[in-house]
Amino acid sequence: MPPTLASLVHHSALKLTVRAGEDHLDVPVRWAHVSELADPVPYMEGGELLLITALKLDAEDPEAMRRYVKRLVDAGVVGLGFAVGVNYEDIPEALVDAARKEGLPLLEVPRRTPFLAISKAVSAAIAADQYRAVTAGFAAQRELTRQALAHGPEGLLAALASQVDGWAALYDASGAVVATAPEWAGRRAARLTADVQRLRERPAPASSVVGGPDYEDRVELHSLGTSRRARSALAVGTAAALGTAERYAVHSAIALLTLTTERSRSLHEAEQRLGAAVLRMLLAGEPDHARAVAGDLYGDLLDAPFRMIVAESASASAARVHAGQQPRPPAVKPSAAALAAAEAGGDPLGALAEVVESAAARAGEAVLVVPEGERLVVLAADGGAAVAACTEYATALETARPAAVPEPVPGGDEDGLVVGLSAPSGPIAASAAYKQAEQALSVARRRGRVCVEHEQLAAGSVLPLLADDAVRAFADGLLRALREHDATGRGDLVASLRAWLSRHGQWDAAAADLGVHRHTLRYRMRRVEEILGRSLDDPDVRMELWLALKATSPE
Repeated sequence: MPPTLASLVHHSALKLTVRAGEDHLDVPVRWAHVSELADPVPYMEGGELLLITALKLDAEDPEAMRRYVKRLVDAGVVGLGFAVGVNYEDIPEALVDAARKEGLPLLEVPRRTPFLAISKAVSAAIAADQYRAVTAGFAAQRELTRQALAHGPEGLLAALASQVDGWAALYDASGAVVATAPEWAGRRAARLTADVQRLRERPAPASSVVGGPDYEDRVELHSLGTSRRARSALAVGTAAALGTAERYAVHSAIALLTLTTERSRSLHEAEQRLGAAVLRMLLAGEPDHARAVAGDLYGDLLDAPFRMIVAESASASAARVHAGQQPRPPAVKPSAAALAAAEAGGDPLGALAEVVESAAARAGEAVLVVPEGERLVVLAADGGAAVAACTEYATALETARPAAVPEPVPGGDEDGLVVGLSAPSGPIAASAAYKQAEQALSVARRRGRVCVEHEQLAAGSVLPLLADDAVRAFADGLLRALREHDATGRGDLVASLRAWLSRHGQWDAAAADLGVHRHTLRYRMRRVEEILGRSLDDPDVRMELWLALKATSPE
């Protein structure tokens, strides 16, 4: 530990005597400083033992000494050493009384003890303390390295918690707790999820200190990884601020965990390349070859029902809609640029990949994630944690959108996602599942939704699909002549057509709905055929007219 006033008093060569402030001798001494100025405060940093001979002080004036001592205490000076036998044979009572009232330790320095000897003693004690801290830090580094090699991150956290006499926790890319040491710290670590998320929003490397009345400890948070976007985080909780040795231990843990993170990242990229090959074989209708290539890497994922998820950034979807492009076929090649963008932050596809992979890892599930440029393709177990995390994440994005949106905007939030989920499928039907996911993605894009499941399309209505500018333009053109006729006041052909179609061509029922005679309705339908130049006996014509009516007036 650093030198204290008590250790200096007990130093046999210094012969110091305590004259005041006996109850405050355990305070650390940062430095010993000599100053004969009447006001040395501007040159103090706090934590000093000030050494004086009272050359320029009226040490016998009680009021002057009261002001002098108070200024020193306010500046953070921890002790005052007064050399006797130089300007005063004894410490004046005015100074002793002032020091007692302020609680400032006052040490009597005998004439035979030079100030230089005190400064050397303080300097030597500080150097020894620093050497002990460095030595302890190297010992901690060796122990942390040994535990990391033998037991992985869990062993490293346990060793770190022991070194700092506190607790430690590791978080994954989504901010979820991966491991804690000791185990009782899990609840405390879970309370810091929001703080970890805020830390990850800052460029790495980043750190922050969390504390206050709502926390039992002082907690330091550190991002892990060498990329701009942190992939994980470390929390260290202690009862007090870390000392030098503890600081060495924390820095060693950060370095070791960063190495582990970067190694995991390289393995992850290799897995993605293998996953791309497996997915390409599945889409080509070669499930047996896909199983052979995958081996045990994806467990039973290729044998159990799975979901295909296709996602793209909303800005890319919006560009496709405006350009009138059709969804492109899967290239299924992992893009290094896409991976770099995910690391740089601000990439919604990278964020979704982290959410899905973290959920699968926590649940012990296998998941296949393949970035392909502007898209992300995911193969995940049906009913598993990865699919649930994807839908929950999409729901959260949907909820976070502004409430007052006049109508759906193709592509949704420009900074968000558009996601399509297939129905449950198997390896033989992987290509069909991909098409289902693309269809759901297309519907989500056109409806301004974040996520649509293919099963929802079959269970819902076709009418929402009519909310498209091209469909509405076709409907307006088809019905324009009828509306212009009605605008002249010569009849109500549009309403009559709607009633007749809704009653499946039953004249009496449709006429009753309109409150007219069935002969009047027959006349109106003949006029509709004359104006449109189409026969209502044609089922295709009836279908087109009914959809046009729904597209322009769905009520």
